[in-house]
Amino acid sequence: MRHCINCCIQLLPNNEHKQQVGCGGGPLHGHPECPACKGENKIVLRVDGKQMNLLAVLEVRAEGNESWGRFLRFKKGKRCSLVFGLMIMTLVMASYILSGAHQELLISSPFHYGAFPSNPSLMDGENPSDTKEHHHQPSVNNISYVKDYPSIKLIINSITARIEFTTRQLPDREDLKKQELHMFSVIPNKFLPNSKSPCWYEEFTGRNTTDPYLTNSYVLYSKRFRSTFDALRKAFWGHLSHASGKHFRLRCLPRFYIIGQPKCGTTDLYDRLRLHPEVKFSAIKEPHWWTRKRFGIVRLRDGLRDRYPVEDYLDLFDLAAHQIHQGLQASSAKEESRMTRILIGEASASTMWDNNAWTFFYDNSTDGEPPFLTQDFIHAFQPDAKLIVMLRDPVERLYSDYLYFASSNKSADDFHEKVTEALQLFENCMLDYSLRACVYNNTLNNAMPVRLQVGLYAVYLLDWLAVFNKEQFLILRLEDHASNVKYTMHRVFQFLNLGPLGEKQETLMTKSPASNARRPEDRNLGPMWPVTQRILQDFYGPFNTRLAQVLADEAFAWRKT
Repeated sequence: MRHCINCCIQLLPNNEHKQQVGCGGGPLHGHPECPACKGENKIVLRVDGKQMNLLAVLEVRAEGNESWGRFLRFKKGKRCSLVFGLMIMTLVMASYILSGAHQELLISSPFHYGAFPSNPSLMDGENPSDTKEHHHQPSVNNISYVKDYPSIKLIINSITARIEFTTRQLPDREDLKKQELHMFSVIPNKFLPNSKSPCWYEEFTGRNTTDPYLTNSYVLYSKRFRSTFDALRKAFWGHLSHASGKHFRLRCLPRFYIIGQPKCGTTDLYDRLRLHPEVKFSAIKEPHWWTRKRFGIVRLRDGLRDRYPVEDYLDLFDLAAHQIHQGLQASSAKEESRMTRILIGEASASTMWDNNAWTFFYDNSTDGEPPFLTQDFIHAFQPDAKLIVMLRDPVERLYSDYLYFASSNKSADDFHEKVTEALQLFENCMLDYSLRACVYNNTLNNAMPVRLQVGLYAVYLLDWLAVFNKEQFLILRLEDHASNVKYTMHRVFQFLNLGPLGEKQETLMTKSPASNARRPEDRNLGPMWPVTQRILQDFYGPFNTRLAQVLADEAFAWRKT
């Protein structure tokens, strides 16, 4: 007996109804009746919530074991209907795939929740920065995402309505000391007066047969630093000072910090600035000590390790300290002046924004806001430190960040999905907590699939300006640096009171290619979707406006004209 069942096929974006349901002939075994067909003989293709009746009549046999021979016994009209229907379905599917919009068939909305990738915020291998990029437009605009814009705009409006830039309460020095007793016992209150960098002598109690870097956590936990410490080890013993039967070593902290932001060209600035003969950086480009290593964090997903003591951080400046020590011990005033002019710098792009560790170590929180921030401790020891910040349009920064850290399936579609997920997560936090509490919320930051919070420059800068004076900052834009490197570097030299360079030195510094150009495979992916760009501009707009007000410079609003 022949049983013909009229079939309704639904391709639902959110995979909520991945089943075939029968119409006309009743439900298939174990499946409910199709609500869309209502007894009609048709195929329904559902795309973004809209039904498309692609075929008026299609009969499919229920018996799965019938041979192809019976197909030939169909009446001619039925065979034609079947073939015609299959051709139409094939053409529709192919058109979606070839147009690049195939995800419209599969994804219900930008608020799809899946497993979040491991968050990259705990390791900023700032490589590459993106001073030169190709900006070609995608061949096809994503219609589905454009349709989503009004609903995403409601989320952004909800966030914007809750933005409040409040002034944080600063902790007392005694409270800071209770948190870091060992650090305060190692770093003195005053430094040597005849050195531009903050240096001091401390007694070295180890014997000459002792490896001074034997227990340094940087070399213990990373093989790539071992050659660096081999060089430090060879130079160490010739730079001890002797007095009253004791051995002393010169210790130094950085005079200036390049504190951020990631994917904003700090690597390029670092590479050029270290060519200046008066500048010496840490032996490791990005120690991430103030924000991570002093808490025992390498990657948070790997758990907490033993905390890196401050001595391990100070070891990274030993080569510079050796040269300063030579100047202090020099017999000629000329040699002393040349060596003591050395300016020590450090360039961890996490310093400005990353306070994710606070929830593990600070209990006395107020309304979810951290009681202590990185700048509180730096200021406690170096109230006159100089701070350099390189910023970039936060919309482009986020896309660059995504391209660098995403390991697979990178695309404009995937970026759009991750942006909208992050926006919804951020809004959920803002419904219950303050802006600062959400920006410094470790759980939220690890959950967001893209580092949306890093581009909220105004929040971080205001918290730094609550501790340091505005004159202690040099705040640059990557866009200006990329267009006129020479001018940017002169501003840096002036800010750090560095001596002028010779013509050859300056040419080498300013004419060399930009460090860390975007990887070719990432450039080939093209720019983000225009609708994604618009969404991010709407989100970052109020924060950019506030930043421009604080700096009295409209260029930091990054308004598109």
